[in-house]
Amino acid sequence: MSELSSTGVEATRRRLTEKQADTVDRLTAAAVAVVSREGYSGTTIRLVAAAAGVGTATAYTYFSSKEHLISEVYWRRLVASPTPDLTDADRATRVVAVLRQISMLVAHDPALAQAVSSSLLGDDPDVKHLRVRIGREIRHRLADALGAPDPDSLAMLELIYAGAMLQGGMGLLSYAQVGDLLEVSARRLLAADTRP
Repeated sequence: MSELSSTGVEATRRRLTEKQADTVDRLTAAAVAVVSREGYSGTTIRLVAAAAGVGTATAYTYFSSKEHLISEVYWRRLVASPTPDLTDADRATRVVAVLRQISMLVAHDPALAQAVSSSLLGDDPDVKHLRVRIGREIRHRLADALGAPDPDSLAMLELIYAGAMLQGGMGLLSYAQVGDLLEVSARRLLAADTRP
């Protein structure tokens, strides 16, 4: 059985009609507003649905939980952000640019950042599906930035990124500090490597 079918395919993973896509867009936008106002613990699907102008049952048609909805917000931001174009830069600079970009996707809204961290750690099967997709996208971007195949460096960069983002999401570091920590860590990791 494929990973996609084993996690329970929901509406946000199938082709949507224009009307359905509009509803999902309204729900994800409303989720950001509600999380910013109510915080993660105060956010509910009911509040998000009301803010989006749809019924709660309709919201549940697309999202199985608030964790699923908030994870979808992050996924959409990630895939909508273009990869930095640093073709002529050295590999460490390319990696740092990717790490900074993906670490700043929710940095401007601390409540949303905390909500994304909490949501992505959830055990909802729909979140698991998105976590896999997010992980693949981040891995792809880092691998492209590294250039030549380098599985050890790629694995270490993924761990550095995940740890730094978790600390940012828990409020232990500001997102400016997360970006700086990611840069220092990536540059140290890649310092011995002189590949362009």
